[in-house]
Amino acid sequence: MQKHDATTLHYDFRLELDGVLLSWAVPKGPSLDPADKRLAIQTEDHPLEYGAFEGVIPEGHYGAGTVLVWDHGTWAPDGDARAAYRKGHLNFSLQGKKLHGRWHLVRRGSAKSWLLFKSRDEFAKKGKGAALVEQEPDSVLSGRSLAEVAGTKRSATGVKRRTTPAKPARARRVDLAALTGARGAKLPSDVLPELATLVTEVPEGDDWLHEMKFDGYRILLEVNGSRVRCLTRRGNDWADRLPHLVRDVASRDLPPTLLDGELCVLESDGTTNFQRLQNSLNADADADVVYFAFDLLYHDGNDLRGVPLAQRKQALAELLSQIGASRIRLSDHVVGHGAAFFREACARGLEGILCKRADSRYRSERTRDWVKVKCLRRHEVVIGGFTDPGGSRSHFGALLVGTHDEQGGLVYRGKVGTGYTDQSLGELHQRLRKLTRERPAFVNPPRGAEARKVHWVEPKLLAEVEYTELTRDGKLRHPRFRGLREDKPKGKVTLEPSASVELPIALTHPDRLLYPDQGLTKRALAEYFVKIADWMLPHVQNRILTLVRCPQGQGGPCFFQKHAGKGLPGALHTVGIQEKDKLADYLVAKDVAGLVALVQMGALEIHGWGARADRPEQPDQLVFDLDPGPGVDWDGVVSATLAVRDQLAELGLQSFAKTTGGKGLHVVVPVQRRADWEVTKLFCRSVAERVCRSEPKKFVCTMSKAKRQGRVFIDYLRNSRGATSICAFSPRATAGAPVSTPIGWSEVSAELRPSRHNVQTIPDRLASLVSDPWEGYAEVHQAITKQMLRELDASSTSN
Repeated sequence: MQKHDATTLHYDFRLELDGVLLSWAVPKGPSLDPADKRLAIQTEDHPLEYGAFEGVIPEGHYGAGTVLVWDHGTWAPDGDARAAYRKGHLNFSLQGKKLHGRWHLVRRGSAKSWLLFKSRDEFAKKGKGAALVEQEPDSVLSGRSLAEVAGTKRSATGVKRRTTPAKPARARRVDLAALTGARGAKLPSDVLPELATLVTEVPEGDDWLHEMKFDGYRILLEVNGSRVRCLTRRGNDWADRLPHLVRDVASRDLPPTLLDGELCVLESDGTTNFQRLQNSLNADADADVVYFAFDLLYHDGNDLRGVPLAQRKQALAELLSQIGASRIRLSDHVVGHGAAFFREACARGLEGILCKRADSRYRSERTRDWVKVKCLRRHEVVIGGFTDPGGSRSHFGALLVGTHDEQGGLVYRGKVGTGYTDQSLGELHQRLRKLTRERPAFVNPPRGAEARKVHWVEPKLLAEVEYTELTRDGKLRHPRFRGLREDKPKGKVTLEPSASVELPIALTHPDRLLYPDQGLTKRALAEYFVKIADWMLPHVQNRILTLVRCPQGQGGPCFFQKHAGKGLPGALHTVGIQEKDKLADYLVAKDVAGLVALVQMGALEIHGWGARADRPEQPDQLVFDLDPGPGVDWDGVVSATLAVRDQLAELGLQSFAKTTGGKGLHVVVPVQRRADWEVTKLFCRSVAERVCRSEPKKFVCTMSKAKRQGRVFIDYLRNSRGATSICAFSPRATAGAPVSTPIGWSEVSAELRPSRHNVQTIPDRLASLVSDPWEGYAEVHQAITKQMLRELDASSTSN
């Protein structure tokens, strides 16, 4: 059990099972009084080595704050631990330094909410004697308090203040005897870093370790006596540019050591800022620079490059916890759960993640033992020219950049006109003026108007840019300047292949931005549909469709279209539907080519009838839309959704849940095609009204805005002939590209964040799922029966 001073002080209770630490956050800590049932919120599994961690987790990392080991020991479950854990009721004994005897962990309500409490045995206590967290607050490993671990103490007024800096303790020797593959050797010189291969999918399995990808400079940190070297990928020593880091490391009295890591500057939100790092180094002001160490290559007479990575990282964590260097932070990792880790990294605005084989040895080359997966596309480019400034811009307007082809020629990749600060504009312009030349270095320089007022330069400077994708002619789409790459050699810079998906039909204007805030183009949306087609088609195939078309993209003018109209793409089909006075053609998609054809038409939303084209008068799907009125929080939406589910279950109907891509949820009921629209609408209205009668202060079944204040509208009108609802996996025409996403009932809780399900995250979510949240949907055989209608009618009459 670790005491953790993060956003709030709490205790992290961890039990080892199947090679990981099952983990719960216990806000009040354990109590020895069996009557005290302490809330325990389950968090993600942690690697085993984390159980011995004691120190400060830096800002920007998960769980930022001070950690000490409050207690540790062994646990013994009663019976089958795995079965009990799945059931949600663990009975076990603890043999720790502070905690003893039998305990219970019982799940309640949601999947993450548990209760931790003591059994009535000889170790139980009541009253003041039960408050063990207050009586014994310090670490069982080091005897330190949280303040001592953090390097702070409290004044008489209780306000934290920094202590007078103490002389750093001499680092104890890390035990290397148990490391497989360590060999005695001298400190190696001129070690080249191992490089990661860019891939498009996160590798799965517990044999992979996943780390955050930092936005900084790669540095090998070498300590040899009083000498500290900070070696870039080019082999340059930046020690003179990093005096704060060097002084901190030199004061630790380390034996000869070689670390691999990333030099960064942290923002207030915990993300890393490459341009601020560059400005700090250029101004000889490295006070904000930190070093995230992720590997230990040599230590105390032992070359560790032949040691499996998992063991190297364990030794690294032990070393850093001993030396307490304030400017060296551990780059921690997660074992397995790669897709989920990647989604979280992207949601937090990070560049991406690094995935490394846990058993891999360190090799000074680019390998597939280390791979990188990027949230945003970034690339190093060579600067070949710049334009004059325009408007209020000073120094220069845009950079002309390129990459090398297989023959070494510099290929023009476009202009980069955004992402600069006033400082970077001035400093970069000063360097570029010294490199001007008469003729372009590009093998395919721009011509005509694009080449006017361009100053060509020697291709000696590397920049890093962020971009959305490559156009068909190989140009960078929407590039943004991130900074100069002075840490990398000025050799051949080739274009890394991007993750491209083969489309079943051609698109016009594939580079048109459909979601400007996300940088999502028409092609990117088409690729999304190709990737998730196997999941989406069963719910859309042959269904009668209505579209929300936004030809200029989200934020531009949009309109509904239900009739096929003229100029329909060949991959789409039609079905004749009888309207009041005519037979009209409606749209139908039958395959992945049809989904991409909808993108070609500029459709950002796909809505469907509750019936399919072959039997348009007999619905096969019921939809209840839970729409919160003003003043209703998310818990209210969840409550209404579960109430509808439970009411349907009482009638004998199985239902499924999905997000709407907006502020509500849908309850979806597959049914056999027996009832017509009139019966279907009557049934759905009766179900909704029954739920509304059960709690009239929470739910309402009329569309009246006046009556919806503080209530959830249970919209059953989606089940009328001609009415539609958003299809599963369809995006919405709103900022963020949210997606209507099928979810499991266990996900319908206060912790659900529908906004995280969007065009960019859904493919990774689907890849990481152990099972389909709607598993068994197609095999459900149920129908609206006369008995159900009689029961609902009787209920209405009795009320």
